Amino acid sequence: MASIVAANRKTLMLFSGRAYPALAEEIGKALGVAPTPTDLYDFANGEIFVRYQDSVRGSDAFVVQSVTEPVNQWVMETLIMVDALKRGSAKRITVVLPFYPYARQDKKHRGREPISARLVADLLKTAGANRILTVDLHTAQIQGFFNGPVDHLFAMDMLAGYIEERYQGRPITVVAPDSGRVRVAERWTDRLGGRPLAFVHKTRDPTTPNQVVANRVVGDVQGRVGLVVDDMIDTGGTICRAADILYDSGATDVVVAATHPIMSDPATERLKNSRISEVVVTNTLPLPPEKQLDKVTVLSIAPLLARAIREVFDDGSVTTLFGGLS
Repeated sequence: MASIVAANRKTLMLFSGRAYPALAEEIGKALGVAPTPTDLYDFANGEIFVRYQDSVRGSDAFVVQSVTEPVNQWVMETLIMVDALKRGSAKRITVVLPFYPYARQDKKHRGREPISARLVADLLKTAGANRILTVDLHTAQIQGFFNGPVDHLFAMDMLAGYIEERYQGRPITVVAPDSGRVRVAERWTDRLGGRPLAFVHKTRDPTTPNQVVANRVVGDVQGRVGLVVDDMIDTGGTICRAADILYDSGATDVVVAATHPIMSDPATERLKNSRISEVVVTNTLPLPPEKQLDKVTVLSIAPLLARAIREVFDDGSVTTLFGGLS
């Protein structure tokens, strides 16, 4: 009987890709589980090789990969890591993607366009992933692209807690940077105790990426702190234009809260020269030293991910753990 119990005992194993090992190490410390030693390198022609130094047979495997630049390399590395686990007889494979790649390509705007977010989900499933754990998807519908459980976590509670403490006593208006983010901003107003809501009306050219025109603010920001909330900061154009129009509409300060600091060029220069008072982000993606500014505050997402991983491993309820939003 003892041998049968031992054979059925679950083992949590953590695996880190090369995109952002520091985050995996931080998650491991919170879990009390060190990332498994792995041979991971590129051949001369760019092909990726993966081999785990320890047995993974029967394990509950969690692969942590923050898909930063170069995106395609880290997507491929993740697929190969999952395939190696499947062929090594891991019992269950959960891919932890703090930032889901290709999330903005979640639908067809015009004919002959791909739905790349769905393709990524299909690739993960084909490689052998049983489950995905991610944070603040660009659109919630992406959860339905993967044929298996998707644990969709939210950084809002952590970000909002910081904002409450940092700007305690000051009048705040929650601002959606465009009409598409109003639903997210509404959740923020609820979390912050019913603060007023506004949004920036803007237009976007579907043929030109990363270019928008901010027109006007719908809502009251006069004499208030404008808290712009979004899921990501890429080139920074949207939030910097929003900040200008908020100040022109009477805001006393403009603060930005976003989960994913993609920070593609020229985001750093734009933020540095912008009128934004503070940018609060999480470390779902690495922020190299040259992109770290005094006005950028980084909060750690590792405790949230570690708690979710522990719940998944223990077959608990991730939805209950994170307020019913997952």
